[in-house]
Order: sequence, then structure tokens, then C-alpha cells
Amino acid sequence: MESFISDYFSFRFSRFVLKYRNMKKSLLCILVLSAITNGDLYSQTGWINLFDGKTLNGWKKLAGNADYKVEKGNIVGITVVNSNNTFLVTEKEFSDFVLEMDVKIDDTSANSGIQLRSHYNPDGHEGKGLVYGYQFEIDPSSRRWSGGIYDEGRRDWLYPASLNERSQSAFKVGKYNHLKVECIGHEIKTWINNVAVAYVVDTLDESGFIGLQVHGIGDNAKFAGEKVYFKNIWIKTADIKPTPFPAGVYVLNNIPNTLNRYELDNGWKLLFNGRTTAGWRGAYKSGFPEKGWTINDGVLTVLASEGKEGGNGGDIVTTDEYAAFDLSFEFKLTPGANSGVKYFVTLSEHNEGSAIGLEYQLLDDSLHPDAKLGREGDRTLASLYDLIKANKQKRFIHPIGQWNSGRIIVYPNNHVEHYLNGVKVLEYGRGSKEFRDLVAISKYKIWQNFGEAKQGHILLQDHGNEASFRSIKIRELK
Repeated sequence: MESFISDYFSFRFSRFVLKYRNMKKSLLCILVLSAITNGDLYSQTGWINLFDGKTLNGWKKLAGNADYKVEKGNIVGITVVNSNNTFLVTEKEFSDFVLEMDVKIDDTSANSGIQLRSHYNPDGHEGKGLVYGYQFEIDPSSRRWSGGIYDEGRRDWLYPASLNERSQSAFKVGKYNHLKVECIGHEIKTWINNVAVAYVVDTLDESGFIGLQVHGIGDNAKFAGEKVYFKNIWIKTADIKPTPFPAGVYVLNNIPNTLNRYELDNGWKLLFNGRTTAGWRGAYKSGFPEKGWTINDGVLTVLASEGKEGGNGGDIVTTDEYAAFDLSFEFKLTPGANSGVKYFVTLSEHNEGSAIGLEYQLLDDSLHPDAKLGREGDRTLASLYDLIKANKQKRFIHPIGQWNSGRIIVYPNNHVEHYLNGVKVLEYGRGSKEFRDLVAISKYKIWQNFGEAKQGHILLQDHGNEASFRSIKIRELK
């Protein structure tokens, strides 16, 4: 009996020791996971902590008077009246990197951003200082452009998040959002809460500082004291590899007449290779016009000819026809110029002058008289010519003589969208009752079933004024 009792208690003690050891292992696992969550994972895999959670060491304030302080492990930016945009920037500069952080904004009226590869001009803003460069937009307003790429102090918007509508619900107001951006070579990609947002290919900046923005509020005291919170700011600069992007996201590629691997894999092709007229011919002609069009330095230009429709060489069209597609192009107009990009051109009308088709209007709205004709501005820049006016803001129109970008999307269900410099300016249903009603009161009413062909050519118009084109690319939609 004594032996049995001894064995029994030895067995129970062994079970207790084993259970205790397992509890220690579980507790250790919990502590390890907690440590990883708090940043050790970053430090163990080559990441650099840009914010120690206690001080602003390694950072400096530029260009404005907004306040930055450390509160409960956050860098907190606070708005003040009568200040330009204010930036807290790293003392070091970075080239290729992956940057991650958590950001919170409590109010939809606030605005912020993360500067990437950016720079500082102390003489800018009349001596008040100017920060300029790529910016990861933080926009909690109803516009919902968070994660888009803005060019602060320089070119304005590069990639409004509306170019990727699927991403526009990713940012959550009043909660911490995990932001990620990759700057690798010429490519910039952004994510919010693991949702892919923007994809830009650009060559302007190869390195620069990282910055946190407090947006200016002018003299509106109502918005004074608004806060934006930044924490867990980590950067990796070595042994970085691009993160795959989901299929179907539009790429803003600012390297003329090129496609990157992602675009090629997603079905994009160039309609103009920057060197030859391959893929194009004259409208109602078997070959490319012998005069009136030139190619120089990667630019396709229609020459001026006293403003006459049909001009010297006449319109040119793609040799192929398209049904549903995503088409983008860059264009540059001369003062007073008139031109257009037409789609669903069938060449069946055999009319004089420009061939018939749905037209994305290209026009100098300030100098060409056509801007005041038609109905309610439906002949102005980016409009569906003589049918629907483009709803655009002046700030999104680049001056005459500079490059602008156009985009036309025709979905398989015949929903159509026009974009100007990344911003949607109109949409309509091709073949809908509303569309047919507009055709019935337009110059196109004489053409049966105007604009409703199953497929057609893409056309660049010769309207007798000099206009230039480049980076013409298309993706067929199924």
C-alpha cells in the first residue's frame, strides 16, 4: 500500500511538472508573439525603426508652423491656423525602400500624407520653404483618395485613388490604418490595410527624405487642433523584393511609349511604339498618309494646315478594331488647337472631312471658338463631343503646351467612362435610351445607330491644328 501511494504521488507530480513546463512554453510563445507584434519581427528581418516611440530624434520640421509632439507612442501632428503645409521629415535620405506605418485620423475634414523620396527648397513659397516630391495621400474625405500618389509642390495629382475604385473603401476614419509603400527603381506601389491602391512608374526622383504631413487649414479656426497620429514607422532598404500586385490595376506609366512587365502580363499593348507608324493607316486609305503627320523623339504629331478639318494628311485609324477596351494616351495641344480621339469608327459613312465616331474632344477651351458652341459645353476638352460635357476642375487641366493624359474605358456591358489626368470626367451607357435621346438632338442624328457598332477603329483626328500624341496603349476587356 505504501508503495502504491508513493507511485501514485510520483505520477501526479510528474504530470504537474509536465503541465507546468507546457504552461511555460505557452507563456513563452505568447511573449514571443507579443514581442513580434510590437516590432521585433521588423528588427529581426533587416527593418530599421524610424521612430523610437519616445522622441523625435532623427526628424526635423520644415515649411510650416504646425505642431508635432510625441504622445503615447505616437507622433502627433496638430493643425494651426495661417500655416502652410508642415512636414516632419527624416534627417536621412532613402533610395529604394519598403516603408510601413500605422496612421489614424479622427475627422473627415482632416488631410495628411507621407512624403517619399522628397526634397526641400528653402526659397520656395516666398522664402517660407517648399517641400516637394511624391506623396502617399491620406484623404478621409468623401472623395476617398487615400493611398493615391500626389506630387507635392510640383505636378499635382499623379494617381488619384479613383483610378482603382476597388481600393477606395480601404481607409477607415477613426481607426489605425496600416500603410505600406514600395519605392523600388522607377516603380512606386501603395497599400492600405493590405489592399493594393496605386501603381506609378516615374523617373523624376531616385532618392530623398521621408516626411509626415500636417495639411494647412488657412485661417479657418474651426479646424485648428485637428490631429493625425503616426506610429510603428519601419523602413527596409536592403534585400527588398517587389510585392506582387493583384491583376487588373491601372498603371500610370510616365516613361513614354513603354509597358512594364505587370502591364504586359495584364494584356496591355502599345498602339504607338514611338518609332514607326506600324498599326496605323489613313482613314479611307490603304496606307499611312504621305504627309501631314510626323514622328520625332517618340512623339506622333499632326501638323497644322489652317485649321481645316481633314487637314493635310487626314485622320489616321488603327488597323485593328476594338469592342470593349481600356485605352489611354497622352496628348499635347498648341494654342487654339482642335483635335480628338474617336472610337467605334467603322468608316462605313464615307463622309467628307473627319471620319465619324464617338469622340473624346481635344481642345484649347480658352482660345478655340468650338468651346462655346454645342450645348452646355459639350464640345469642350475631354467631353463626349456634341453629346455630354466633361465635368472637370481647372486644377486637373495641364496648361496648353504641356502633356495631358486621356483615358477611355468601354466595358463589356457598354458602360463608358472618360478620364482626364486620372480623374473621371463623365460616364454614360452606350446604346441606352438616354444616349439615344442625346444623339437625336446632336449633329449625329443623321447617322443611323450612331455610336452603337459592335466594334470599330480608334482614330486620331487631323482637324488642321498641330497636336501631338504619345504613350497610346490599350487593353481589351472581356
